[in-house]
Amino acid sequence: MTELSATGPGTNAATARARRVLAVIPARGGSKGVPAKNLATVGGEPLVARAVRACLAADLVTDVAVSTDDSDIAAAARSAGAQVVERPGEIAGDTATSEAAVLHAVDICESRSGVPVDAVLLVQCTSPFITRDDIDAVAGAVVEGGADSALTVAPFHGFIWRDGPDAGGTAGSADAADAASGGSSAEATGGFGVNHDKAFRPRRQDRPQDLLETGAAYAMDAAGFRKAGHRFFGRTEPVRTDPARVLEIDDPHDLARARALAPLLDAARPRVLPAREDVDAVVLDFDGTQTDDRVLIDSEGRELVAVHRGDGLGIAALRRDGLELLILSTEENPVVAARARKLRIPVLHGIDRKDLALKQWCEEKGIGPERVLYVGNDVNDLPCFNLVGWPVAVAGAHEVVREAARAITSTPGGEGAIREIASWLLGPSL
Repeated sequence: MTELSATGPGTNAATARARRVLAVIPARGGSKGVPAKNLATVGGEPLVARAVRACLAADLVTDVAVSTDDSDIAAAARSAGAQVVERPGEIAGDTATSEAAVLHAVDICESRSGVPVDAVLLVQCTSPFITRDDIDAVAGAVVEGGADSALTVAPFHGFIWRDGPDAGGTAGSADAADAASGGSSAEATGGFGVNHDKAFRPRRQDRPQDLLETGAAYAMDAAGFRKAGHRFFGRTEPVRTDPARVLEIDDPHDLARARALAPLLDAARPRVLPAREDVDAVVLDFDGTQTDDRVLIDSEGRELVAVHRGDGLGIAALRRDGLELLILSTEENPVVAARARKLRIPVLHGIDRKDLALKQWCEEKGIGPERVLYVGNDVNDLPCFNLVGWPVAVAGAHEVVREAARAITSTPGGEGAIREIASWLLGPSL
């Protein structure tokens, strides 16, 4: 929270107190290009949760709100730490503007707190690689730099073309002159240079610097925004960001690229790990999480698996700390039951629909699924991942499972991965 001086002739109610900077994340439920797009995971987090996390980490942002018409998005937003503004149907359709959703969210947040908003941010969760620095920079341009509005941009050096008879051309360019003078029909209906003259190709360093609007974040003076009704008004400040992080998810191919880039672009930030106050229950898959996923079969057909003593110590510590524990497995195997008896925790095995069994168990225990940590390693764990608040993959899990996980152990299954998770929750001294 940034404190501004309350002295001098320009002092008013907004500068005599901390500036209130509200970040609004519009997240409708009805995406057509990518169904349930705002809940799609990139780097193990739903897109809406990634946006919330970046906003909460920014120094200048004081409040974060997600505007949505979807109950699942609302639950994910609350779990990530944002307040939720329920968007009315009249501003939730395909033709509704983002500005309408932001103005509505400002009104609701001001009415809830009784404190006026000084600056408002529009942050798009479809830009998965936005950082806290990007958000602080665009907010700072308005809050500290005197701009009326601001947006994130990236340096752009490409030659832009437009195709078709109405393509037009760069004013004064040979392309525009050809079109205006009635050049050949092939020339008049061909491609035109938009930001360049096709007859003159200067080197990059000799061309003016173009800036690409990233679509990630916008900042506006709140009073000016109300008056203008649009995100760009007055002095608009372009705020440069890293071109490597510019990606907007509009179709499944964009989502695939984001998921491929996440291990590289997210590597610099620590993965979010759960703490004890985040979790009421730990549910464990068996094969591949408590074992190395190998099975030894003796001459009489009996199956043998290897488990890790450290996992037993971790589970015992979790039990003593009062956490609800459960082993949930699709395999109906006496080995699973024997291990559960040894650990003194309940087991449900031979389960076809693990997610339904888990949901029923949560209801019986009175535990919200968002307070459950589920540990898995393979694709049959994905339905449970989608149900709980803390899906965790062990090292060596299937790639799709690691992608869907909110956290990943550094230890493989069967080698102390459960012990590692226990140390997340109970502290490294365990």
